[in-house]
Amino acid sequence: MSDGIRPTLQELIALRASAQRRPPARRGRHSVTGPSASSLRGRGMEYAESREYVAGDDVRHIDWRLTARSGRTHTKLFQAERERLTLIVADTSPLLYFGTRVRFKSVQAARAGAVTAWQAVRDGDRLAILRGSATEAPIPPASGTRGALRVLDALVRWYAKPPVDDLGLAFALDHAARLLRPGSRLLVLAEPHSVAGIPDTRWTALAAHHDVVVLLLTDPLETDPPSRQLPFAAGDRRIELDLASAAQREAWQGEFQAPLERALDRLPSRGVQVRTLSTEAASDAWLVALGRAQSQVA
Repeated sequence: MSDGIRPTLQELIALRASAQRRPPARRGRHSVTGPSASSLRGRGMEYAESREYVAGDDVRHIDWRLTARSGRTHTKLFQAERERLTLIVADTSPLLYFGTRVRFKSVQAARAGAVTAWQAVRDGDRLAILRGSATEAPIPPASGTRGALRVLDALVRWYAKPPVDDLGLAFALDHAARLLRPGSRLLVLAEPHSVAGIPDTRWTALAAHHDVVVLLLTDPLETDPPSRQLPFAAGDRRIELDLASAAQREAWQGEFQAPLERALDRLPSRGVQVRTLSTEAASDAWLVALGRAQSQVA
């Protein structure tokens, strides 16, 4: 089993039981599960409906009659018989390789990614994963246990230690946008500081065509530090912070709590579901809250 510092393939495989205990995913805004006829927003053989044009839509599918009648540009949507894609974007910021309770945030990210992978297998989705790298290609989409094991292997490698070629979450999302097809499900495993650097317009564009969930990894020391003096190692130096001091505590909150609160405040207004997962929580705890949210909008 894991030492809490590096994830192991064995513990990620064992999380399959967590996904199997949960009911299948409900119909979302963009798609249904499984390789059957669905309302995926993609090209297909059968016309489904029209909606207002969104930047990035294929101009070849503009519904000219409805556009002329309404005075607003509309595009056609089609039925598609294909498996949905679940794409995991793994943030590999150095700030994730840290933890004070149970496990590192990086290990918790790997475990949450594994739960998502096993859910995708249960739902009949194709599964892929990528990180912010110009040298390592994404793990290509595949379905079934074979696809899940490829993703789990990547999670173990990427979250064992900070990759030396990490180019950040923005680079990873750029790559994801090129791989996603309308109706895909996107899970972003992220450090709150990484999310703070992504423009709101990027999230809006992704959520317009996909079901997007951002999972923010946190540690109790960051979100609820004790009001006392704490020692820290900074390279070869030892420093102490007095978190009983109002000034020091305010600075701490600005560094660790503010990015988290900003993400929780701004992402929902962009159509993105956002959840938090602490290092000491069960690795599938965020799915409970997510399920409640889906049942309210389905």
